[in-house]
Amino acid sequence: MGRGTRLLLAVVCGVAVAGVYAGQPVLGPMGHDLGVPRDSVGWLVAAGQLGYLAGLVLLVPLGDLLDRRRLIAAHLGLVAAGLAITAAAPVAWMAFGGLALAGAFAVVVQTAVAYAAAISPPGERGRTLGVVTSGVVVGILGARVVTGSVADAWGWRGSYLALAVLATVLGVLTLVALPPDVRAGGERYGRILRSLAGLFTRPVFLGRGLIAFFLFASFGTLWSGLALPLAGAPWHFSEAQIGLFGVAGLAGALGAARSGRWADAGHAGRVGGVALVLLIGSVLAIGQLGWSLPLLIAGVIVLDFAVQAVHVGNQHVLTSAFPSRTSSTIGGYMVFYSLGSALGAAATTALFDAAGWSGPTLLGAAFALCALVTWALAERRAGRSRPGEQPPEHASGAEGHDLRATP
Repeated sequence: MGRGTRLLLAVVCGVAVAGVYAGQPVLGPMGHDLGVPRDSVGWLVAAGQLGYLAGLVLLVPLGDLLDRRRLIAAHLGLVAAGLAITAAAPVAWMAFGGLALAGAFAVVVQTAVAYAAAISPPGERGRTLGVVTSGVVVGILGARVVTGSVADAWGWRGSYLALAVLATVLGVLTLVALPPDVRAGGERYGRILRSLAGLFTRPVFLGRGLIAFFLFASFGTLWSGLALPLAGAPWHFSEAQIGLFGVAGLAGALGAARSGRWADAGHAGRVGGVALVLLIGSVLAIGQLGWSLPLLIAGVIVLDFAVQAVHVGNQHVLTSAFPSRTSSTIGGYMVFYSLGSALGAAATTALFDAAGWSGPTLLGAAFALCALVTWALAERRAGRSRPGEQPPEHASGAEGHDLRATP
């Protein structure tokens, strides 16, 4: 895979996921404009996450059946439609519908990641996943910077409209620039969905999935609610100023770009454990937001470094374990991601309203600790593999063949 292809897929991922998270720095004015109560504005982010969940189950498995290049283009077009509906929504229910639609087809991210993994040589899979999934983190964090700046100039609706235009342009560019992804045929959609369900019986898949659930629940709790204390006393920051904190997170995420190379070298498990310890420390630093901006910035950098390192390692483990079902595997794994992110986004605003910033901080720390415990149990199980037998994380063709036959 060439550098240009990696870069294009990373941009596709960034723009698609930005539409899901674009509301985070403008939750206050967006909720006020649409008449959403303050203790419920977190659902403006959660709506996209729930749509994403539906897309993971129903749409991502299509990548194991159809030309992924065409799927990427079609899904980008529907992401653009959802974002345009949100931008034009006069009432809350229409905005929720647009966000859910954009979220459902933002699973183009997983189709792009599976496409990248499938066409990469095994020795470069981690490197490729590191670059492509960096686009996801850049999109999540860049959405805060861009949305905040555009919102100051044109309002929150202008932010969603700009993202809709970008998604449309990328859909056309994808058809022109990416090579076709020819399928052998012979599979049926129902069989692929059953094989997806079969993944949830696999210990290696469940272990990595639960790590992702707690990881992104912690991430969503902190990032989805961050705008609320920053907009209040003692800081009183504007949307643009709040969005700039995404730059700190971006630095941390890009710092973890080498995590794919570490995974290629067989260090995914060890790196994941260290990153999860760092995650707990970052939550505690972000919890000092009320009196220390330097600690907040340091915490945000470490938070996004840790999340990216664990996320890339998880995907490397799973695409290596189930090589014949990369789309279904990535889609199933991201179900855990989506549920965790939605839980964090929905809980943080209610907790902040009831207990101030200490509520989301404690919840984020609890989720991070659960992720670390789950990682330790998964590594312990892998270490108990019989002598001379490859652990599930490094299984290849046999594991993929078994999955194909799952009833």
